[in-house]
Amino acid sequence: MSAASVQTQPSGPDSIEQHNDRIDKLLDGVGFDGLDVEAILKWTADAFDPARVVLNTSFQMAGVAMIHMVASARLPIRIATIDTLRLPAETHTFIQQIQERYGIDIEIQRPETEKIERMVRRFGEYLFFDGKHLQEHCCKVRKVDPNNELMKSADCWISGVRRDQSALRQQTPKAMSATEYGSKRKILRLNPMADWSLDRLQAFVDENDVPQHPLYAQGYQSIGCVICSTPTLPGEDPRAGRWRWFNSPEDVDAQDAKECGLHIPMYNI
Repeated sequence: MSAASVQTQPSGPDSIEQHNDRIDKLLDGVGFDGLDVEAILKWTADAFDPARVVLNTSFQMAGVAMIHMVASARLPIRIATIDTLRLPAETHTFIQQIQERYGIDIEIQRPETEKIERMVRRFGEYLFFDGKHLQEHCCKVRKVDPNNELMKSADCWISGVRRDQSALRQQTPKAMSATEYGSKRKILRLNPMADWSLDRLQAFVDENDVPQHPLYAQGYQSIGCVICSTPTLPGEDPRAGRWRWFNSPEDVDAQDAKECGLHIPMYNI
């Protein structure tokens, strides 16, 4: 099924049932596994109102590579990020560099100040050290909830999740449906780089002079919030530097411990 044969427009004038039926038809009819990343990105701008397509990135390698593709093809889709209010200074500087390099405006979604203050009053600023459930709560308030708010204005969500990032992500499909939080409205969730290896991604970055987050040069392989992201040692899992204090406890699943909740469950938000 081509993009021209199923047109998905903003969900406002449609009933939820009509909108969801369109999303289902896209999932069933478009052979995403046979499309390369650039083809998928171009397809989104044709199949949807580009104002309702969001490439959401934390400015790690895959996300910036897709920004490069979007800018090169002059696709009018939205580029967004979640500022958890605990991002490294290097990330803020890098965001500015990306905007200047590609001549784009990046949407920045932030958590609600009241929710942050309430959480800190109740659990303390460093609650993520006090158990997996509190780390998940912190991530929910700072990252997942703002993403849910962002997705209220989206019909298609593009992310840079790849299968080789962790065992938990090995089955990540290139396309799936997510359900808007608090609603039955479906969102087409695309992971165009799901089948890319790190070597392939690095080669693309090098060949196209794609900017890289400065923390990679300091030994980071996965970059999120301050404290919750640390450099990795040679031979460690790429996500070993995330919430490092959960690497060894027997009562914490090693793979689940390495997710903020944004991509779990993989089929819902």
